[in-house]
Amino acid sequence: MIVKKLISYLTFRKQDGPQSSYLKMMHGINRISILMFLMAIIVMLVRFCK
Repeated sequence: MIVKKLISYLTFRKQDGPQSSYLKMMHGINRISILMFLMAIIVMLVRFCK
């Protein structure tokens, strides 16, 4: 369930309810930070496996 919500959040699916512009910007920043975190984990795993 959590993974499903995370995937829908990262793929820009429509969220329920009205959203203000500040909330939309916050979600955009959160998407960027989640993607950067996942990229850092991948880089660490690649370096660790070498």
